[in-house]
Amino acid sequence: MTFLPLRTVSVASRAGQAYDEWLAWLREELDDPDCDRNELCRRILTEIYYPQLAGVSPDSLPETQRVALLQMDPRHVTLEPEYYAEIDLARYAPRKPLLWLWEMFDRSPLGENVALGVPFRRILAKHVFGSCGKNFKAFTFVRVSFGYNLHVGDNVVVHRHVLLDDRGGIEIGDGASISDFANVYSHSHDIVDGRIVYTPRTVIGRGARITYHATILAGTTVAEDSMVGACSVLTRDTEPHWVYVGVPARKVKEKPAEERARKAPPTPDPLATE
Repeated sequence: MTFLPLRTVSVASRAGQAYDEWLAWLREELDDPDCDRNELCRRILTEIYYPQLAGVSPDSLPETQRVALLQMDPRHVTLEPEYYAEIDLARYAPRKPLLWLWEMFDRSPLGENVALGVPFRRILAKHVFGSCGKNFKAFTFVRVSFGYNLHVGDNVVVHRHVLLDDRGGIEIGDGASISDFANVYSHSHDIVDGRIVYTPRTVIGRGARITYHATILAGTTVAEDSMVGACSVLTRDTEPHWVYVGVPARKVKEKPAEERARKAPPTPDPLATE
């Protein structure tokens, strides 16, 4: 068994400087209480997707091009959570432009660049989530519902194509990891009438691991240092230090206490900034 901590990857100094300057500008803009987030989103997305049309009125363009340019402005877009009856519009309104910016950034040529994307999403997370600890790390195509019902601890990692449905609330503890294509829900529907919606809080404990393609159903608690195996569906709470697999997930193995005691200390994260 090979111990493989993350390695440091450098980018060309010219590119690194450009990234740092742009991210510093974005951070400063969002920290300004007078920032118009809708306009900020519109400006950034237009410069990414249609730089030749920056400053051009959509009304002067052909029909299809006009419609395409309108998508750069979150005021012209509706997102699924806006149709949920229990949405808190006062809390969602300042988050919507940043959620749209996050999603559209990921779909752009910039999205797959880890050196730029991780710190970009980290900046947005501080303004989108209900709370966000240090060194949050999200890769491409992470989707969030409301944002304001999501609370994330320190050193949390969320990998590609993860859904965090915080409709009823999600808490993610320090050092937890969610692998590619996992789904974490905090709402469910009545089996007779789908308009009856249950919104229990879902908790992922400190150091817990949700592995590839796993699904965590609403109202469950993934206990500290427990693990949900690949493609499993969790329907009930786990116990600390146990591994759960299957559909529905059942506990199959406890992490040996002696191995937990010998576990190597944390290694530096090359993408940490705090």
